[in-house]
Amino acid sequence: MPVKLPPPDPAALFPIAGLRLATAMAGVRKPGRRDLVLFALDEGAAVAGVFTANRFCAAPVQVCREHLGGPAGGAGVRALLVNTGNANAGTGADGLARARRSCEALAAVMGVAPRQVLPFSTGVIMETLPVDRIEAALPALAGALAPADGARWAEAAEGIMTTDTVPKAASRRIEIDGRAVHVTGVAKGAGMIRPNMATMLGFVATDAVVDPALLQPLVEAAADRSFNRITIDGDTSTNDSFVLMATQRAGHAPIASLDSPAGRALADAVTAVAVQLAQSIVRDGEGATKFITVQVDGGHDEAECRQVAYAIAHSPLVKTAFFASDPNLGRILAAVGYAGIADLDQGLIDLYLDDVHVARAGGRHPDYQEADGARVMKQPEISVRVDLHRGGASTEVWTCDLSYDYVRINADYRS
Repeated sequence: MPVKLPPPDPAALFPIAGLRLATAMAGVRKPGRRDLVLFALDEGAAVAGVFTANRFCAAPVQVCREHLGGPAGGAGVRALLVNTGNANAGTGADGLARARRSCEALAAVMGVAPRQVLPFSTGVIMETLPVDRIEAALPALAGALAPADGARWAEAAEGIMTTDTVPKAASRRIEIDGRAVHVTGVAKGAGMIRPNMATMLGFVATDAVVDPALLQPLVEAAADRSFNRITIDGDTSTNDSFVLMATQRAGHAPIASLDSPAGRALADAVTAVAVQLAQSIVRDGEGATKFITVQVDGGHDEAECRQVAYAIAHSPLVKTAFFASDPNLGRILAAVGYAGIADLDQGLIDLYLDDVHVARAGGRHPDYQEADGARVMKQPEISVRVDLHRGGASTEVWTCDLSYDYVRINADYRS
């Protein structure tokens, strides 16, 4: 069961002018489910993306990088094609050929160049992509394209799912120069989740009018504050992709700087959507029963705080304690100690579990009662806060517990 994560309400998802969506059942892995999604952009749109840090990256990631690095860059992209059920990773030269072939086939159907198509895949690694099934579905898929309204966004969210139990979508509306500007996105991910990025696909679109050169720093900043702050199991996937599309249709004066009031407003909206999607992935973590915020304060810099936060969030011992509602909180202090801060002074560290002051100056707080810790540990949402008392930096990451079901889901993944 996802942790306080209802399915998206199509009525709450804003349409994006200049973008059309369609889904299809191509039978990539299993028949009878949506497993192919098409995003079609009107001419004049711009696209930017960030991708996995895994050096064993999937064929579609390699092709996306090639196409975005071409002469037109993201300003020439007209379509994004997403398949689930097969990651097309660990497939060598044949996988690259199949990813390119899917781009060529869609380009022929849509009347665009193959370099104007970006391919995305998610699913099982080291299995041959059944590109013939994808090709067979493309004419009907393109023929079903319709404006990206709330219902289409909800279908797209469902169409990119793998082990997710709930579709994930988010939307924001702001005003720039008195004009309504919309940001809507979908994401998938539930396991093999770790920052830089995660086994996730995220697609966010806006109708804002923005200099295409600003999209890359905008998507990188949004990823750093969202998808790069989550972890479920500490594994970094081969296929992670987060893409931002701008259709340039909102009708306001063009945004020429992210430091302008309009630029900051757009960045805040894009980041808010990305954060909601990232947190939704954690809430739907494989087998998750609890959503946990880990905050580290008092570091010399943010990188140091993040190092400590991930030591806590990645720890199987910490995560299983949360699953069991067992206030064995010395495990958190142990994780802080092995995080790799060479000159850490344990005599300065404070630990809080929600409103409960667990440890002070590196030892058990004299007023701490295990019953108070147990009370917090039983909640579906929990915050852990560590104060290092070394400086003024802080950071926050999001994780979940580690349950029996995580093992079951991953043991049965290919069956």
